[in-house]
Amino acid sequence: MNAIVTLNEVVKEYRLGSVVVPAVRGVTLAIDTGEFLSIAGPSGSGKTTLLNLIGCVDTATRGTVTVDGQNTATLSERALTDLRLHKLGFIFQSFNLIGVLNVFQNVEFPLLLLGNVSKVERTRRVEKIIEQVGLSEHIRHRPNELSGGQRQRVAIARALVTNPRIVLADEPTANLDSVTGDKIIQLMKHMNDNQDTTFIFSTHDPKVTRYADRVIRLKDGQIDDENGVPAKPLAVSA
Repeated sequence: MNAIVTLNEVVKEYRLGSVVVPAVRGVTLAIDTGEFLSIAGPSGSGKTTLLNLIGCVDTATRGTVTVDGQNTATLSERALTDLRLHKLGFIFQSFNLIGVLNVFQNVEFPLLLLGNVSKVERTRRVEKIIEQVGLSEHIRHRPNELSGGQRQRVAIARALVTNPRIVLADEPTANLDSVTGDKIIQLMKHMNDNQDTTFIFSTHDPKVTRYADRVIRLKDGQIDDENGVPAKPLAVSA
């Protein structure tokens, strides 16, 4: 199977005054198309930084990050924007919802940016994904009228509505109760199985790592352990 993401000796350093703080230290990793991958590790191990590098939210200090065959360091800002828009879905810990827009409008927003999806198709896809994350009753509510868990589900719906090739999920179940978290994982696993969508998770949640094809464990910005985890079959529905 072909790798859709590769990292080669990737280093990410942050400068705080005269102090250089290493967040990722020489990570080399290949992620196959259609993989359900979990990146695990304690807080501060570099999980979120690694997702940001793959998601073109940040740039590596050294090394090469290749996404869908493109070396992200060589891309213009316009090309990076196109890559994020057309190929990537990103679920942020901080939600990043637009406060003046309601649930429907927040989820619809990336489809509007695509510019080639009809209003009828946008409505169909938005309503379907909102139903799948269990928020149909809140479809006209704004973010400040929702709980943290509900806002997390809006962020998840927004990331999935464009049917991206790669979904990057930073602690996607952190604000969800166990039942809702299970349903969200099932939805993602269904996309993974039926659309060959690649999922890359940063998570502490054992429910996510339990179903991963592979678990990459980070420690102090380096790969500490890598193991194959047999995926337990999920009874999912469309």
